[in-house]
Amino acid sequence: MLDIAIIDYGSGNIRSAQKAFLKAAESFDVRASVKLTNNLDEISKASHLVLPGVGAFADCAAGIQKVEGLWPLLNQRVIKDGVPFLGICVGMQLMALEGHEYHVTKGLGWIDGLVRPIKPKDDALKIPHMGWNKIYAQTAHPIFKDIKIGDEGQHAYFVHSYHMDMKTSSQCIASTDYGGAVTAVVGQDNYIGTQFHPEKSQALGLKFIQNFMAWRP
Repeated sequence: MLDIAIIDYGSGNIRSAQKAFLKAAESFDVRASVKLTNNLDEISKASHLVLPGVGAFADCAAGIQKVEGLWPLLNQRVIKDGVPFLGICVGMQLMALEGHEYHVTKGLGWIDGLVRPIKPKDDALKIPHMGWNKIYAQTAHPIFKDIKIGDEGQHAYFVHSYHMDMKTSSQCIASTDYGGAVTAVVGQDNYIGTQFHPEKSQALGLKFIQNFMAWRP
């Protein structure tokens, strides 16, 4: 049985993530416990970790720091212990070296990238980038098993004004197009992050979550 910890550090939207994980487990006949928690002992024992995030990079980073011991525990569990990890939206952005939203804020530093404003080449495209977009694979990854992506693929739901400007292209797993390439999925080893919201992305999102639960990096 999987023991999935969705980390609660005061950044909203966590209950919708929990509901999506429970629905994916039921839909794909996966035995899983899905907890919303900031309890370090529960996070230490979880088989999978999920870090959601909504709002500003600096606020979310500060929220993690306010939970005493959580920041070093994430490094221990993910980088040293190799536990499968999924960052969602700002939770994905926090995997970067830095966030450049209002001021420079240190990230977890797992992904070689900087979080910067989206700057579409088409002035008619509004910021924030909000709505349904197709996803284009940059690197093969089991997270997209049995998910149709590309020009004829399914759409995912995005809502964000910043994205990860990649310094190491091999860590970019997928992108979308919004007046130019926008980073959609990043990852390396046992950790992965998605700029779109799988919990709001209907069939694509449920399958994405199921693939994460089945992932054995």
